[in-house]
Amino acid sequence: MADFKIGVMADSFRLPVRDAIRKAKEIGAEGVQIYAVRGEMDPDNLVGARRREFRKFVEDQGLEISALCGDLGGHGFERADDNRWKIPKSKKIMDLAVELGTKVVTTHIGVVPKDRSDPKYKAMKEACEELAGYGDRVGAAFAIETGPETAAELRAFLDGLNARGVRVNYDPANLVMVTGDDPVAGVEILKDYIVHTHAKDGIRKKAISPEVVYGHFAEGGRGNLRPSDYFLETPLGKGGVDFPKYLAALRRIGYKGFLTIEREVGANPAADIAEAVRFLRGLTSS
Repeated sequence: MADFKIGVMADSFRLPVRDAIRKAKEIGAEGVQIYAVRGEMDPDNLVGARRREFRKFVEDQGLEISALCGDLGGHGFERADDNRWKIPKSKKIMDLAVELGTKVVTTHIGVVPKDRSDPKYKAMKEACEELAGYGDRVGAAFAIETGPETAAELRAFLDGLNARGVRVNYDPANLVMVTGDDPVAGVEILKDYIVHTHAKDGIRKKAISPEVVYGHFAEGGRGNLRPSDYFLETPLGKGGVDFPKYLAALRRIGYKGFLTIEREVGANPAADIAEAVRFLRGLTSS
């Protein structure tokens, strides 16, 4: 019997959401993570009976929703002006998550400044505290994805919040590719906060400031930066994440949730994801 459930980021298939959910079932996944920021899945569009119908559709495939992705793009919650609309929208996504039977919404919040006097730090802390409190009230976790900071830096930020509703979506590849952090050691550091994980792998070619990387993506990829000069996403088991040791670390902290496959590159994502499912099955089945 497997000790983790295997999920798939539905958008990784690059198909309409319902076709992606069917494909996830076809390749043997047990759950799906779904973007809920636009189109059919926008909480302003998926309302009333549509929510019940969509939940039933997923359940009829024999799948669970492992999490919703509530990443609203841009600079995360670094800018107080943007937070005026991002916070209410994020609350709506948390409400949707609860109605769809998952309690996790994942996102990127930006890059936590090392200098706590930086205005960005204040904006991010205030936004996360409000969303943490809301999550506590409705029974949802607002899960920050690892990558822009080391595990220790993220832990310090989370420990400084006044509510527990903000947690962690643990992406080991982001730590390898961007911060050069040890994803195995990071599990122990963030053990009190991990509620969801991404199964992804990658390599770091050379160091680059996380602020530069995430700023590039926040601005829609404009400019002369070529991320592939600095890091590269790889198939599972082909990069810098030692998956046997990583999964052993998750077992030690008692994590029993989803390993959700995210594949952001490659010409044939369905084939890559199917191979990733087989790879994880080989490591998680007794």
